[in-house]
Amino acid sequence: MPLNPWRLRLLTDLATYGTVRAVAQRGNLSPSAVSQQLATLERETRTALLERTGRRVRLTAAGVLLAGRAREILAAMAAAEAELRGLAAEPAGTVTLAAFQSAVHALAEPAVARLAERHPDVDVVLLELEPHQSMPALRRGDVDVIITTSDFAGAELDPAIDLVPIGEDEVVLVLPVGHQLAKNESITLPACQDQRWTFDVTGSYMSELATRLCREAGFEPRVVCRFNNYMIALRHVEKGRSITMLPSLAVDPRYQVVTRPLSPPTTRRITAAVRRPATPRPEITAVLTALLNLSGINGR
Repeated sequence: MPLNPWRLRLLTDLATYGTVRAVAQRGNLSPSAVSQQLATLERETRTALLERTGRRVRLTAAGVLLAGRAREILAAMAAAEAELRGLAAEPAGTVTLAAFQSAVHALAEPAVARLAERHPDVDVVLLELEPHQSMPALRRGDVDVIITTSDFAGAELDPAIDLVPIGEDEVVLVLPVGHQLAKNESITLPACQDQRWTFDVTGSYMSELATRLCREAGFEPRVVCRFNNYMIALRHVEKGRSITMLPSLAVDPRYQVVTRPLSPPTTRRITAAVRRPATPRPEITAVLTALLNLSGINGR
């Protein structure tokens, strides 16, 4: 019986995300539906692809082998579809775009809206992934385009990855209204060494950057909270419970906080990244063009 591409995709997702529940959430399916399809794939291949331990499953050696081959098969199918689409004058197809939290509303959504007006046959699936997550996802082939930062620790690039500069975003200090440091036009980090800090989660881009900047300023920050949501961090600062360091794109004007530039100033480089394709994919080019043409973004 021929192998079903959809079931192969579920198997590669299981190899990537590790649990049936995660695969189900990614595919907007129920866990039982995913399990049924994987069981069908085992019957089709007449091979045990999964080992079940209690309520968890993991790939057998055969499952790992097939997942690797499945990625090659799915990539070849995508390339064939791209070649056929390339014959058409108008870009068409589906592009998966991943962006870090503060870039979702400021960059990704406006680009998707512009793309919908100019190229209605291009569908974009938008995911929120931080830089430490999005680059591995791009390398694995889980996403087609990412909006990331090219200056975070661990950003070693594969030669097959192309970078497209989008602009720069200043990192600012975020303070409660009336904070004693807010009287300064800019603030040095040594002046903040006695403050209570809110940071992003450990291992994230902003957590690593903020920690490094504080240590370079000669102190270990007193971190009282860690949130993976900038809105929660802003609310914590708004209530006067801490201060934080955020990219300016992440500072939502709905929150009553004060921002001040750091002295010396710190910026991050915002970059789109794509895998270098074997054949041109006009729909990916259209997404990159929409990102680059956003008014007010280039040259930040």
